[in-house]
Amino acid sequence: MITGRCHCGKTAFRIEGDLPEEITRCTCSFCAKRGALWAYYQPSQFQLTTPATDDAIYRWNTKLVAHHFCPECGCTTFSDSPAFERDGSWDKTTRRIGVNARLFDGFDIATACVEVIDGKNLW
Repeated sequence: MITGRCHCGKTAFRIEGDLPEEITRCTCSFCAKRGALWAYYQPSQFQLTTPATDDAIYRWNTKLVAHHFCPECGCTTFSDSPAFERDGSWDKTTRRIGVNARLFDGFDIATACVEVIDGKNLW
């Protein structure tokens, strides 16, 4: 099980799964400004362990992606999004949770392999 939290601890979560072997850096305008490094999981694997009222959401453009962040310290926590393929396509059903791996407890992000996806030109 993976646990994590934002800087102030107001937003915390757990994931039924393993630490990622690879994390993703997206180059879209929003991700580039936020600086998150994403690890992806099935929605059933992810659970907030703090009240949902201690969470804020930002949606832009198509409104298909719910970008969650802590309203207290501002840390990017996770995003609930369509499970886009690497070419930008989506089956219009499957969703995934992208979790900011920088927030994982006990995870040395410097040792992770980082894949860059061209979100700037895909979405």
